[in-house]
Amino acid sequence: MTLETHHDPHTQPPAREGRTQNHLLAVLPEPLYERLFPHLTLVALPLGEALYESGGSLRHVYFPTTAIVSLLCVMESGASAEIAVVGKEGLVGVAILLGGETMPNRAVVQSEGQAYRMNSEVFKQKFNRSGPLHRLLLRYTLALLTQMAQTAVGNRHHTVDQQLCRWLLLSLDRLPSDELHMTQELIANMLGVRREGVTEAAGRLQKARLVEYRRGHIKVLDRPDLEAPVCECYEVVKKEFDCLLPDKIAE
Repeated sequence: MTLETHHDPHTQPPAREGRTQNHLLAVLPEPLYERLFPHLTLVALPLGEALYESGGSLRHVYFPTTAIVSLLCVMESGASAEIAVVGKEGLVGVAILLGGETMPNRAVVQSEGQAYRMNSEVFKQKFNRSGPLHRLLLRYTLALLTQMAQTAVGNRHHTVDQQLCRWLLLSLDRLPSDELHMTQELIANMLGVRREGVTEAAGRLQKARLVEYRRGHIKVLDRPDLEAPVCECYEVVKKEFDCLLPDKIAE
């Protein structure tokens, strides 16, 4: 199957075996997934692509597989800060589950890759008619809200070094490798801090041989030691996702 771009209206349904790349789709009972399958399309999400803007209408939801999407809070001045990241563990567009027709934040592709896309109206119908899907996605929404809360606390009370470590670990948990493609300027925008602060923090991590950094490319060299200086926010978020998202759900 050929992977089409995000904007191409002629995208094709994904291969059935590809569902395992997204945790929420992977844990669905086979009969329930078969009912969703005809409505899924596989799309490419290029780096920097805005899936929706704050206040914009929600036409699709996305189940990322190899892409990571940042949810950003945008101020009137244009300044923004990341409030959560969504990758292979989750869903982009949870507002539709709670009755929202427009988005309260901006969603931008942080790491390019692929996702399964579904029309939001069709998705809402399936969600309302299926008890197992309803319970699973409400649990996921709770885990996502926990991530948002911990991100807000961390950005207020922890150092840039700790925030950067937390951000790197959350991103790595959603990628198939230990490498990220991201400039320091973009990281600074995500964290809502000065670029100079990120440059200094990244330099300290590289000096400690925890990461290897060159323009637009970050490779983690020692994950256990990278976890040592991170704030408690990372562990709280990880435990919440591990606790709330099951390995399988019943029909």
